Amino acid sequence: MDTGDARLSAPSADGDQFLGRARELKELRADIERAGLDTLAGRKAPRARVLLIAGRPGSGRTTLAEELVRQVAHRYPDGVLRARLAEPDGTPVPVERAARELLGALRVPAPAGAAEDDLSEALRTALADRRKLLLLDDAAGAEQVDALLPDAPDCLVVAVSKGPLTGISDVRPCTLGGLDTKSALELLTRYTGSVRITVDPRSAESLVEACQGHPATLVLAGGWLAARPKASVADLAKRMHTYPQDGAEEADASPLARIFRLIHEELPGPAARTLRLLSLAPAGPVDDHTASALAGCSVEAARATLDDFVALGLLRPVDSPLAEYDIPGWLHPLLRSLAEAQERPGELQLARARMLERTVRLLHSCRAITETDSDRAREKVQGLPRPLRFADPRAAADWLRVRKPALLASARLAVADGELDTLARRLLSQLVRALAAHVGTQAAAVDLYGVHGLVLDVAERRGLPRERAAALLNLGDLDAQTGRTQGALARYRAALDAGREANDPYATGRAMESVGGAHLELGDYDRAADWFGRALADRLARGERAEAARLYGRIATAHTYAGRYGEALRNWRAACAAYRKGGDVAALARALSETARVQEYAGRPQESLRTCQEAVEWARQADDVRLQAALQLRLADTLERLGDPTAARLHRAAAGRLLGEEAPEQASQQATSQEQDANACEIRSASNED
Repeated sequence: MDTGDARLSAPSADGDQFLGRARELKELRADIERAGLDTLAGRKAPRARVLLIAGRPGSGRTTLAEELVRQVAHRYPDGVLRARLAEPDGTPVPVERAARELLGALRVPAPAGAAEDDLSEALRTALADRRKLLLLDDAAGAEQVDALLPDAPDCLVVAVSKGPLTGISDVRPCTLGGLDTKSALELLTRYTGSVRITVDPRSAESLVEACQGHPATLVLAGGWLAARPKASVADLAKRMHTYPQDGAEEADASPLARIFRLIHEELPGPAARTLRLLSLAPAGPVDDHTASALAGCSVEAARATLDDFVALGLLRPVDSPLAEYDIPGWLHPLLRSLAEAQERPGELQLARARMLERTVRLLHSCRAITETDSDRAREKVQGLPRPLRFADPRAAADWLRVRKPALLASARLAVADGELDTLARRLLSQLVRALAAHVGTQAAAVDLYGVHGLVLDVAERRGLPRERAAALLNLGDLDAQTGRTQGALARYRAALDAGREANDPYATGRAMESVGGAHLELGDYDRAADWFGRALADRLARGERAEAARLYGRIATAHTYAGRYGEALRNWRAACAAYRKGGDVAALARALSETARVQEYAGRPQESLRTCQEAVEWARQADDVRLQAALQLRLADTLERLGDPTAARLHRAAAGRLLGEEAPEQASQQATSQEQDANACEIRSASNED
């Protein structure tokens, strides 16, 4: 957000009071009621009304937008949604990411890896029957805003941008200039107190003129004066008028650049360097650990320096359980320019490396604290420096939740850098593990999809076929989970090629099985059986008997779906033999259960009855009560078809006793579903750990 404004930068409680802009607010509120072109033509407006607030960074455009939202929010009972459409350095945020964040705020699930058009359509659908107010801040172009516009005339969109959004019809920009003199003086007073303003009103007005009424510039001027109680307003006004240097570029000659450079030059050396290096921080609020790593100082020293920057109006503290600070959008280009001019490239790269290394260690600590039953993990945690340790798993989970946007941005930044791939790979690996430990792979699927995509980028750039295979397998699994089976199949085939190139038997075998699973889901049972057979041969060649037994079951499933019951039974018997030999009683019970099912499909009820009875015995040995109950119900169904209702009732009663108060029919459905998931409908193998 554009934080160079009065509301966000003021240091006192009074700073939350909105200043000036009465004319602009009146015009914007009138625009809400203004008839659009569609209404004038007798047509109902097809989309939401769009209000545009345009202005330079630091002009108070976000503050004005927030004030407008505050004033009219009561007219939109379904609430307010907010999204930022540009990174602090001005890089546009992909529409896919913005749409996903808005859907998340609406609590609408969005599948991992969904395309931009699908997410935009899902957002429009979610907003179709609602009366929502959307604040789209820092819009980089009309395309971004257009992709997020609801097809709902009862919604209102307030967009904030540097200039007009050409391409969106019926939008009149409210273009911001400087604050009026009265409001500008009031803003200065919040920092300096009233005495220095009232004793020399002419100098105060001269300072406002030198700042051109620009809110961010006035905030910095107020911060400079607040830090120097003995300095007069006239001193700063004179310096502002005379500070531009000969030969300065036009951007550097702006009042905002002049006051910023004045503040920067008067900072102590370490603080000035810390400020410059903040330009390397990932998007989102910066925390004390990031500043500490960039500057190479202690966390306590970094936090004190960041608090000093807040007092000067350079940063804004974030309402967060952690020590986090917003870097204003107007500040980032100034910091980057200074860093490039005053820091050697090698020093900048070293600072990036320190920041990534700190992030890796924090993620490692965040994950390790969850391994409470591991002595080795506890020793590793105790071996970390105290600032990197978490008090307990809850504290680690809270840190991960709060810092997740910055962590994901750090991962994207590390991969885009291209020169720190070793650190980037470690960061991605630890991020996957931390998310899995605290959030779970299913709940974190959306974030993991992006992380695995970054792993793939690095692997392809560095020519790492083993890591490329792992990333493709993980991405394929996520595609398969969200119904994009054709895309998953392409990923699995590419993973097979990469696994063969790396001579990685695990990746190769897993890819072959996954290709088979994708064909099974697509209904191509012949190809499914063929690929499962290839994976089986690979497992048998390596002596992996347990995995081979499972693959016999998958081949049997493909034949069952194809109606080839003889082939299915042959493979289920092979699976049963392998499970017997391996001593896996529970798996044997499930395999016998599926064998009985196929025998029934094949019209062999007597054989099915005997196999099902055998399965019951093995399920009893495995202490699998739910499977026992499901098998008892299957026995009851078979006995009824064989004309023995009395025996059928006995088996149903046995199922009821096994499950207590739970309904036997429900248990049967759940058990059958579990068996099908495990043996028939599974289209992925177990997820590969990074």
